[in-house]
Amino acid sequence: MQPNHLVAERASRLSTVCSSFSSTVVHGNGIQRVTRTVVVAAASLLLAGCLTGQSMSRGDQDGMRMVEITPEFVASGDNVNAMQPLPAELTEYRPQSYEIQPGDTLLVTVWDHPELTAPAGTQQSAASNGRLVYPDGTMFYPYVGTLKVQGMTIEELRRTLTSRLSKYLRDPQVDVGVSGNGGQVVLEGAFTNTAPQGVSTVPLTVSKAVGTGGINVEQADLSGLTLIRDGRRYNIDLDRLNRQEGSGDIYLKPGDRLYLPFNDRKQVYVLGEVLRPQALTFKTSDMSLTQALGRVGGLNQVTSNGDEVYVVRGIDAANLASQRSGNGATVYHLRAKSASSFALASSFSLRAGDVVFVGPAGITRWNRFLSQLLPLSGIINSAANAQNNFTD
Repeated sequence: MQPNHLVAERASRLSTVCSSFSSTVVHGNGIQRVTRTVVVAAASLLLAGCLTGQSMSRGDQDGMRMVEITPEFVASGDNVNAMQPLPAELTEYRPQSYEIQPGDTLLVTVWDHPELTAPAGTQQSAASNGRLVYPDGTMFYPYVGTLKVQGMTIEELRRTLTSRLSKYLRDPQVDVGVSGNGGQVVLEGAFTNTAPQGVSTVPLTVSKAVGTGGINVEQADLSGLTLIRDGRRYNIDLDRLNRQEGSGDIYLKPGDRLYLPFNDRKQVYVLGEVLRPQALTFKTSDMSLTQALGRVGGLNQVTSNGDEVYVVRGIDAANLASQRSGNGATVYHLRAKSASSFALASSFSLRAGDVVFVGPAGITRWNRFLSQLLPLSGIINSAANAQNNFTD
């Protein structure tokens, strides 16, 4: 990142060198003048600072804000991803007695009357002898007829059937159970089993639903679980919720949807003078700078400059307004030459989309410059020899 006037100055110097070289090749007097041109070119490039390798200046460039990672900055908590509390209507919800839903299969037992309890025969499954609640919320039962049962509790239906059957049976003993559920919770995303889960007389919680569905531990984003209820979306950070003391479970109700996203878009990019530059995927709410550097093998001890560890953070959708007002991306700078600096890095939280860049040491830039310059000098010498042979 270089100011415009420096770029223009270097371009001018390079143009002068190229003109000198062109004149020497066409009108040269031998290798000595060509070699002198090479020396001038190298000196010009060195004076201009055009050594190979990326670097970043410590200051605001092109709208970027530079922030030093210091103990004071870490203590301020400005970089901590604070966990947003879940709304009260979610955490305080407690299911009441189970209410019958369309699609439920009810098992009605009338003691001493197998013809009513198991009309399909005692050898058949419970589902075959069950009573289906139709989409309109009604159910048919012998001697009773069609009943509107949607919204009834199990106890309310038991009392209703007992009352109706008492007209035909002496002191009927009736029991009602649920064998199949019409009220269900839908699971989507990075679950190993996305089959819908029924909400029955036993309350269903988020932890139970997630446990039954199973998590794809390699591909799931544990911080991105979303509960969709009545058209509203609630974000549930499973990782933090499980680590937070005193956090209760969340009860589900029929019609809820749980979506667990994949983590393929949740990456940080570690570039520059590290042992294994790569994109790192993470599945929790954040990743520390130390974790990121550790997963790529750490800084290259031969080529890296420990004083040039940067984290480049762009503008997310939530901060577009601040970008329009003139606040661009932020670059965080860590001086990582001392071992104590990694204590700061452990407290610095990376976010999805961050770019971690480790700059090269001065000798590394010089060596790379020479590796590019030497092939160029060979070409120039060959051209000079050709010119001499032609002149002779």
